[in-house]
Amino acid sequence: MSDLAIAPVLVPLLAGVLLLLLRKGTLRWRRGLGLLSVVVQVLLALALLDATLDGAILIHALGNWPAPFGIILVADRLAAWMLLITALLALFALWHACQGLDVQGRHFHVLFQLQLFGLNGAFLTGDLFNLFVFFEVLLLASYGLVLHGGGPARTLAGLHYVVINLAGSALFLIAAGLFYGLFGTLNLAHLALLMAQTPEANLGPARTAVLLLFGVFALKAALLPLHLWLPATYGRASAPVAALFAIMTKVGAYAILRVATLMLGDAAPGFAGLYQDWLLPLALATLVAGMVGALGARRLTDQAAYLVIASVGTLLIAFGLGGRDAIAAGLYYLPHSTFAAAALFLLSDRIAQGRGALGDRFEPAPDIPAAPLVGALFFLCAVLLAGLPPLSGFIGKFLLLRAALAHPAWPWVLGIVLTSGLLGILALARSGSLLFFRAAAVPGVAAVGAGPVTLGPAIGLLMLALLLTFGAGTWLEVTTAIADQLLEPGLYIQAVLGEG
Repeated sequence: MSDLAIAPVLVPLLAGVLLLLLRKGTLRWRRGLGLLSVVVQVLLALALLDATLDGAILIHALGNWPAPFGIILVADRLAAWMLLITALLALFALWHACQGLDVQGRHFHVLFQLQLFGLNGAFLTGDLFNLFVFFEVLLLASYGLVLHGGGPARTLAGLHYVVINLAGSALFLIAAGLFYGLFGTLNLAHLALLMAQTPEANLGPARTAVLLLFGVFALKAALLPLHLWLPATYGRASAPVAALFAIMTKVGAYAILRVATLMLGDAAPGFAGLYQDWLLPLALATLVAGMVGALGARRLTDQAAYLVIASVGTLLIAFGLGGRDAIAAGLYYLPHSTFAAAALFLLSDRIAQGRGALGDRFEPAPDIPAAPLVGALFFLCAVLLAGLPPLSGFIGKFLLLRAALAHPAWPWVLGIVLTSGLLGILALARSGSLLFFRAAAVPGVAAVGAGPVTLGPAIGLLMLALLLTFGAGTWLEVTTAIADQLLEPGLYIQAVLGEG
């Protein structure tokens, strides 16, 4: 048992409570406490990744109740990887918000920390019910963050977001109830052990529970056809919120990967590969839908939202292919797509601020302040998101396509991934030309001077993407080690349940 496994959950929870108590304090103190909390979470995630890279799996049993009876937090390589990506993303999103956007709502910093509490808990929890609990915590916080800043467009998008996620939560509870009724446990490791021994009479209901769970995770990940809520929600949210939400869909993808490798492997013949039959074709369709949406978008934030959908499709193609190389490629692509999409959301805020009443709509407008620098950053972002060489987007897609050659569906994968890349290039080239090369005087629209939003946070996220590029060999070794551990579910089961 290790206390380090619970620290990433406790830090944002305690910070959120303190921020709530200090809600009448000065804004400087609230910002400082929020940023300090996120920096501590970055350090904790690095410590966990360092502690788990040698293969160790850290277990924290709350109240010293052993599994499968108590609440278990499990920190393995995958959990540490997800925690690090989340903490780094949160640091730059919060930095951007602290430039003035956080004053548009009373409880922004409290909700931001509770969002991180839910995200970190979802990555660390070792049982299905507490995965539901942490999903609900992060969703409740996200409801408030979506509405941050107010306005009818955000209210309408928030209403749709709440309704669709309430439906998903109801399905999650039904699935959890089925699992408990069939197996008498919700501990993931214990479920994996018992599902391998499922009697023939229970296979039908058990498969139903597994597919219901897949539907819930697909909704969280915005997998087609359950993706329609995302463009309006992300496209109308404030820039730092949309940037943080770039990791939200990855929670669903993480849950799919965790369940598929732990509970649906060859050790459980009645369930082996059950997700793969659905995952790969839906992921391919999601990638196409995301890129077509990006091509037809009329606002930069809407385009960024559709590119998030496309990134989910690419990521889940890797997980749908299965195998060590494909999973490693997906886990390398995951932080790349998260940081690049978040940087585009933050850049869109600066672009909209400089274009006055036209905002980020794809219409000619006067030149924005510091147009050459902003344009250069947009170009870098576009190269990353389109997957052009030599940056991390190209490396991730190359690794994915190389892994796909061993799969029977490789012609479909290569054709759709390459075609969608071309659509992404066309969409982003159109956006850049409209925003930066078709400047014109528009009656009633004047250029706006530089406002309080600086480019530091967006540059920081782009630097992280470049770090993935220059250290590609090292990071690929890390993701390959994560894939190796995932494909040995007995290690996870033994760490949680013990030798017996």
